[in-house]
Order: sequence, then structure tokens, then C-alpha cells
Amino acid sequence: MSSKPASEQHLRDLALLRRVRDRIDREYARPLDVEALARGVNMSAGHLSRQFRLAYGESPYSYLMTRRIERAMALLRRGDMSVTEVCFAVGCSALGSFSTRFTELVGMPPSAYRRQAASATAGMPPCVAKQVTRPVRNREARAAQPQLA
Repeated sequence: MSSKPASEQHLRDLALLRRVRDRIDREYARPLDVEALARGVNMSAGHLSRQFRLAYGESPYSYLMTRRIERAMALLRRGDMSVTEVCFAVGCSALGSFSTRFTELVGMPPSAYRRQAASATAGMPPCVAKQVTRPVRNREARAAQPQLA
């Protein structure tokens, strides 16, 4: 009988974590921090971070930055904004940390991506371009590469 309340609590926690994830997806360009996200679902920042990582495999901050970099990639592919404009448009407040994180996730600096992306996705429907160019952490990208014998 004691497992039923624990199971119900787990389901409630998952629903709260989905709310946090959805908020990040909607408000990625706004100033968000883990404390504010945790307050929104009546959790401590530490508890939210631990539970979010267990549920989604990454911290709330990492998830937020991945969303920002995905959006930045789309804006850079358009080619009508500078890297600095894109940095601020996606909610980052420092060009240096934006460039560092972009390079970590994409494997090249935003300026190089901007130059290459326009030709690489030319003629590709935006929904396909988004899926094909989705950022993947470098350590994950290396592990996913097929081994040729």
C-alpha cells in the first residue's frame, strides 16, 4: 500500500518537470535561472536540478542552453542577423559564453556556422533543416558515429 502514494508523488513530480521543460521551451529568450524555474513549481533549486536530470538526462540550465543554441542555429541559417544580434535575441547576455557554448554543442564557432549553414541547408524545408542541424554534445556525437570495418 505504501508504494501507491510514492507512485502518485512520482507522477506529480513528472508533471511539474514537464511544466518546467515547457516553460523553458516557451520562454528560452527571457532571463531564466534554476531558482526562478524551481519557484514556479514550488521546489528547491537543488531538488529541481536533480529530478530534471533524472527525468531528461541533463540539468535545467543545460536544457535551456540547448534550446537557445537550437534557436540561434535557425537564426544564423537565415543569414540576416549578426552573431551578436543572434546572441541577444536568444536570451544570452554575454557573447563570449554564448560563443563558447555554441562551439561546445555544434562543434564550430557561430561565425563559422553562419558562413557554412546558408549553403548546407539551401533548398531544404525548414522542418527538415531543424532536425538535421539539431545540436548534439560533442561527446555524444563521437559515440554515435558508425564504426567502419
